Amino acid sequence: MATRTIWKGAISFGLVHIPVGLHTATTESGVDFDWLDKRSMDPVGYKRINKRTGKEIDKDNIVKGVEYEDGQYVIISPEEIADAYPRTTQTIEIQQFVDAADVSFVYLERPYYVAPINKGQKVYALLRDTLAKTGKIGIAKVVIQTKQHLAALIPSGDALVLDLMRWGDDVKPQDELDLPKSGARGVTPSASELKMAKMLVEDMSGKWDPAQYKDEFKAAVMGLVAKKVKAGKTETVIEPQEETPAYADNVIDLTELLQRSLKGNRKAPAAAAKKATPGKAPARKAAAKKAPAKAAKAAPKTTRARKAA
Repeated sequence: MATRTIWKGAISFGLVHIPVGLHTATTESGVDFDWLDKRSMDPVGYKRINKRTGKEIDKDNIVKGVEYEDGQYVIISPEEIADAYPRTTQTIEIQQFVDAADVSFVYLERPYYVAPINKGQKVYALLRDTLAKTGKIGIAKVVIQTKQHLAALIPSGDALVLDLMRWGDDVKPQDELDLPKSGARGVTPSASELKMAKMLVEDMSGKWDPAQYKDEFKAAVMGLVAKKVKAGKTETVIEPQEETPAYADNVIDLTELLQRSLKGNRKAPAAAAKKATPGKAPARKAAAKKAPAKAAKAAPKTTRARKAA
C-alpha cells in the first residue's frame, strides 16, 4: 500500500492540535478504458464544442454559468469563483462529537487514513482511544484542494480514519420511498417466518474477510490483457506527482491544553464571535441568506457547469 502523504495539517478540537497527514485508504478496482483512434492508435481527447453550432471553441471564449431556472443563467467570473472558495486552513476542525450509531452509512463517501506526524503520536492515541471507548466519532470540516468537505473522524483499530461525507442536502429523505411501515398490517412477518429467516441468516453468517470478494469483470479483462502482453502490445503510463503542503510543528503540553479547553468550552462561541474580523467572508454569508430560492435550487448543477467548461 502506498504511504505517500497527500495532505498535511492538524486535527483541532478545543485548544488541542494534533499534527497529522492523510493517506489514501482505497484504490480503484475497476478497469480504466482509454479512447484510442483505431486507425493510428493515437489517444483520443475531449474537445470544447458549442452544442448549438457543433463547432469547436477556444477556452478563452468560455465562461462559467449557473442555471437558476430553465434556460436562465447567471455568469460567474473567475475572480468571483476564487473569492467564493473556502480559505485553506490545513485543519481538520472538529465541530462536535456524536454517537457513531447515529450517523447513517449513506452519508459516508470516501475514506482516508490519518497518521500522526511531528511528534503527535501521544495526542493522536489519546483522541483515538477516547473515541473508541465512548462510541463517539468526530464531525469535522476540512478543506482539501480548495474544496470544503464535511467529514467524520472514526477510530478503526490502531488508526483514525477521516471519511469525507455528503452534505445533509445531498442525501434524499427516505419519506420519498414506498417503504413498509414497521408493524403495519399485511407486511408484518409471523413468528415462524422470523424464526426461519433468523436461522437462514445464521447459517449464511461468517467472519468478514474482504479478500474473498473479487471483481470478476476486472479479472476477466485483465486475463485478456495478459494474453495481449505476450503478443508484444504494451503501453506505458506515467502518473503525475503531486506536491504536499508544508506544515509547521507546534506541539505544546497536552494536559494544559485539555484543561484550558474544558474551562473555556462554554465561553468559546461568544469569544469566537468577538474575535471575528469584518471582511468579505461575513458579507458572503449574508448574501447567501438573501439569495432567491431558485438560485439555491441551481446549486447541484454547478458541478455540471464547471465540467462543461
